[in-house]
Amino acid sequence: MPSINEMKDWPWLVLFPVIVFVLIGIFAPAIMPYDPGAQDYAATLEGPGWSHWLGTDYLGRDVFSRIIGGARISLVAMVIVLVAALAIGVTIGSFAGYVGGRVELVLISLIDIALALPGLVIALALIGILGTGYWSMITALTLAWWANYARMSRAVVTAELQQPYIEAARVMGAGHLWIFVRHILPHVLALVVVYASADAGALVLAIATLSFLGLGVAPPTPEWGQMLVDGMSYIEEFPRLVVLPGLALTLVVVSFNLLGETYALQKVPRPVRGRMLRKRKLARAREEAERDAVERTGST
Repeated sequence: MPSINEMKDWPWLVLFPVIVFVLIGIFAPAIMPYDPGAQDYAATLEGPGWSHWLGTDYLGRDVFSRIIGGARISLVAMVIVLVAALAIGVTIGSFAGYVGGRVELVLISLIDIALALPGLVIALALIGILGTGYWSMITALTLAWWANYARMSRAVVTAELQQPYIEAARVMGAGHLWIFVRHILPHVLALVVVYASADAGALVLAIATLSFLGLGVAPPTPEWGQMLVDGMSYIEEFPRLVVLPGLALTLVVVSFNLLGETYALQKVPRPVRGRMLRKRKLARAREEAERDAVERTGST
């Protein structure tokens, strides 16, 4: 996982929207000026104003409160799916890599089958079996998202088992559980958690897509995909009912994607130029001069 010192070099343009989304999702009940499900038929389709900052929808519900509530729904669903998918993927992938043999072959085949189809297609098929609803959506997305983490976990475990310190731990009498938890699991989590943070944007989009199709979060619960469906009938006269939740969804998805790209770029070696290159040349020259001086002193 990236350290605090590494994250200090990241552009705030990437970190700020992600931090804001998380904070809004956590403190949504304190931020929302109205109950997102409260209907006021005397104030239907009002424009932005002091009483309703972003206006109201066709049922008189406050659009600002519903966008904030939608952020909370998306954040909670995203966290549940990621935690569950990580738990399943890390367990299966790590077990396959550590045990090896026929067990690994069977589990790798299962992982390959799960990766053969796009995650959203698998989620749609599972929802068709489980039925629609919030928890059916959570279950379907979890079962559609675990395979990639399992593949990465298996690769990390296989690589770590070849390291000399693992053999040294075995010689010293360490058990399998101790070796895995103490030495291997931290390396696995360091990789898959970073990839999970990059996948968060795609997961938020999948949640909104399923709700847009009527297969996820059901009304009147505020959710960005559901808000897009509700506003489609009024898109010509009141485009803000579609544009505002669409902008919120786009900003969150793009921010998480940029977060993953930024972390990946931090790991790519960059060419050394300018002042840094001159400093390194000067340091190297000093080291060579000191080495020559030591050699002359020794020879005399």
